[in-house]
Amino acid sequence: MRLNLRRTLAVGAALALVGVLTPAAAAFSADDDRSCNDLMGDDAPAFIVCRWLAKPDEAYDIVKFWGANDNANLKAATPTDGQFIDCSAPGSSCPQLEGDGTVGDENTPIPEGGDSDGAPECESGQECAVGGYEEGGDGTESAPEQSSGLKPTGTAATTQATQSTQPVAATVPTQQEVAAATQSPVGQVVTTAKGTGLRVWIDTELADDWKAGAQSFAAAVKRVAALAARPEVAGIRFSSQLGYNTTFKTDDEVLAFVTAASSALRQAVPGKRLGVHTVVPELACGGNEACKTAMRTRYPLLAPERVESHLISGRIDQLSLDNGLTYGGYTTWKITPEQAQANQWIQVRARAWDALGQVTAEDTSLVGKVTAAHAAKVSKPVLEGSAQQVNLWTRVQDAKGTVTRLTAWDELKKLAPIQRRMAAVYTPATPEVDVATDLKKIAEAFGQVYLTVV
Repeated sequence: MRLNLRRTLAVGAALALVGVLTPAAAAFSADDDRSCNDLMGDDAPAFIVCRWLAKPDEAYDIVKFWGANDNANLKAATPTDGQFIDCSAPGSSCPQLEGDGTVGDENTPIPEGGDSDGAPECESGQECAVGGYEEGGDGTESAPEQSSGLKPTGTAATTQATQSTQPVAATVPTQQEVAAATQSPVGQVVTTAKGTGLRVWIDTELADDWKAGAQSFAAAVKRVAALAARPEVAGIRFSSQLGYNTTFKTDDEVLAFVTAASSALRQAVPGKRLGVHTVVPELACGGNEACKTAMRTRYPLLAPERVESHLISGRIDQLSLDNGLTYGGYTTWKITPEQAQANQWIQVRARAWDALGQVTAEDTSLVGKVTAAHAAKVSKPVLEGSAQQVNLWTRVQDAKGTVTRLTAWDELKKLAPIQRRMAAVYTPATPEVDVATDLKKIAEAFGQVYLTVV
């Protein structure tokens, strides 16, 4: 019987689960020591009440109960009997859909006026959607617009329009280009990583290329797509520190870039997962309104709803949230690093971002650390069920050029139950020993690797 940790944790790992209660139940929670209302903002509706089903200090005992003796308790558990009706059995009564499913019937997906191919007839001069794309007046196809409710305006809107009207073919690599990329130094690293059993992501930055203009952007997309076109590559992370660094000045610019990059990559390498890395400082404030106001003022491009819009719209499939700011960035409001990190992941769970895409926790704090406590700390979001994956950097270089490397390999190996949910962020251009040796070592503790390429 194969059991994955996600299912194991799901049984009791409501490790820090937020419960939603009705107003009637809320009356009993005023003096409840299990209340977590202090983590909610003042703008939370009155009928929503936060209550710990399992406090953080109780969580470990729950996991131990279900995971003890090789998950013996979980294996012995059986599902409840479901209630099913066999509509074909004599005497069964099942509801019937109205209509006969013909063209124009409200219960058929074929649009009224369309044929069995799903292609509607269009009147002269009318724009029609065919196969998810709009056919323009010149007979060419343009990519569908992805709406997030955040409409770009001004210069950024013009830039977005210019980017989205570039010829799609310019970003699609040819078979010869894919073959050449496979034989390139980075392509050979992908092959080596796959040989060790690691799941591979291409980690790159397209923001500067996008700002440099359509030609530069198309060339960069094609270059990345040629590397990612191979079946062993799971996805592409096309931007880091999105909205946190100084690359973009406005929300409209961020939206235009993510829209253009997502559209181009989905057309160049269909089926590959797309992700970005960023930080949402406000989440770590919890219910502290002064902190939230300060963070919104300091980081105007990183409001939770702005970041969430990329998941809602489907522009990205994976969101990597950095834990960096939680390490001492909230002392002004007497929020400890432990509280800040707990606040961040409670907010992520409360917003149900995992229902919109994959949420990963990104951490650089383990480099240079060798204790089990540090290893457990960085893996906590996954163990609690807040994040579906944790990304750890194998090498960090500060502004002075000082390099710190990951050394806690033995401690990381002890996290074997979540190995598939652990990813190493690795730069092949700066190997520790050599690429083959490094990747073999990474595969002993990690299940995935993000290959950082320029």
